[in-house]
Amino acid sequence: MAESELDSSPLAEALARVGDRWTLLVVEALLAGPRRFNDLLGQIPGIAANILSDRLRRLERDGLRVARPYSQRPPRSTYQLTGEGSELAGALRLLAHWGAGHTDPADTPRHPACGTPLEARWYCPTCDQLVDSEPRHAEMHFV
Repeated sequence: MAESELDSSPLAEALARVGDRWTLLVVEALLAGPRRFNDLLGQIPGIAANILSDRLRRLERDGLRVARPYSQRPPRSTYQLTGEGSELAGALRLLAHWGAGHTDPADTPRHPACGTPLEARWYCPTCDQLVDSEPRHAEMHFV
């Protein structure tokens, strides 16, 4: 793939918006619902306040989160994901699934009925069919 094609790929676009560790962890924390700044600091181990502020600003700039003021003096807000930000849940689940496969098998999500580790699959809701994600087996197009 040529460098100009890579720069304009869907993955490059996603990485430009949420492609660092702290941003993904902030999004994960906000998936559970609105959070206050100090709640986020406590929920994301190791993040510094200035880094959290920066990532929250970036997420707002990219239209992935909004702030709802709850106090004017001093100014305080709760932060929550927009609809577009909430769409990242699936991608984060896939990353977490991949990470669990390369760490402790006990961390892998399991089917509650039988205990089998769950697998992520590509699915077409229109055709009601699973799609093989291997590029050599199926042509998938990002539009």
